[in-house]
Amino acid sequence: MTIEESIFEIADELRSIGSAGLTFNEDPYDRERYEKILSLSAKMTSLVVDDTPEELLSHFQNTLLHLSPLVGASNVVQLDGNILLIQRTDNGLWALPGGLVEVGEVLADAALRELEEEAGISGKAVDLLAIFDSRLWKTYTTSHLLHFVFLVDTDEPTPKPGLEALDTGFFAIDDLPPLAPGQQRRFPVILKILAGELPKPYFDSRFGFEGFHEQDAA
Repeated sequence: MTIEESIFEIADELRSIGSAGLTFNEDPYDRERYEKILSLSAKMTSLVVDDTPEELLSHFQNTLLHLSPLVGASNVVQLDGNILLIQRTDNGLWALPGGLVEVGEVLADAALRELEEEAGISGKAVDLLAIFDSRLWKTYTTSHLLHFVFLVDTDEPTPKPGLEALDTGFFAIDDLPPLAPGQQRRFPVILKILAGELPKPYFDSRFGFEGFHEQDAA
């Protein structure tokens, strides 16, 4: 694990502790300590992202109820053996259509909403393929993320990019465009699931982790 990755993990745990304390504790002295913990988390996170400690602290203070990991949902849509990908607006790299689940949404519905927003097509979730833990897959954000991947059927084989995508397209698995780092690491496992080489749904465990390992970072 790199120093940057360690900072992300420690800072996120401190953020969770500070958020929990400020949410459930009324003692003014304890709240002062939890505010300090939250501030330290923001300072640590600012060492490895572009945001300032003040910007991060403001964000943390406005999301105190994020005591558990965030949840994301993605879609695997196939056509003649090819897989649908979208080109992200933030880095120009390619990924499965998906994003964060909103409060009040069913997981599968959130995946389908993201599919329509990013690729302009509707579909039906027919299977849960995998649940990935962002920390094990080295896809670090300012918050711990659990990502659910659904297999989706659609009658609309012609995607078109929405506001959150630069481009869309179906790609052969042996001729993929440049993938975002987290997608690049998870894609081999998704392909094994689709080929029946891993059981569905795949889920991560530190005692039975099938995917990205430290030596793969070399």
